[in-house]
Amino acid sequence: MFDYLRKILLPEVNKSVVSPESKPNKSEAKKLEVATCALFVEMAKADGEFSEDERKKIVKAMKETFDLENEFVNDLIELSEQKIKESISIYEFTSTINDNFSKEDKFELMKNLWKLIYIDEKLNMYEDHLVKKIGGMLNLDHKKIIEAKLIVKEEKGL
Repeated sequence: MFDYLRKILLPEVNKSVVSPESKPNKSEAKKLEVATCALFVEMAKADGEFSEDERKKIVKAMKETFDLENEFVNDLIELSEQKIKESISIYEFTSTINDNFSKEDKFELMKNLWKLIYIDEKLNMYEDHLVKKIGGMLNLDHKKIIEAKLIVKEEKGL
């Protein structure tokens, strides 16, 4: 079972998010893209509403992180939603990211999660809980999670 999960969730990664010593294959890169997108989708749905603005933010973040085309990102969102339904927990996604992202990449991901949260300029208690849970699972210190939050709030003038 774990080998199956590993095959599904260990993706191929774009050169901008993979350390030079690792050489992931296409399958591994796709799994990383799905894992990253799944975290965005989970965060967008945390407050019970997945708005069009949140979808646009996910598309933008995925394009910037993995250098993807709009059409592919939309398909990736649908695939991620399906993987979320099939998954047991977000650990499946965060472990894939931990295996492929540097601390800096994870910090950028955390900032993008906060940007997604603050699209509606409010912080819901479910969003707050989930973003901190994800940050912890990404092995980021609480200080870094809050630093990312403060950077985003300052950028948005909140």
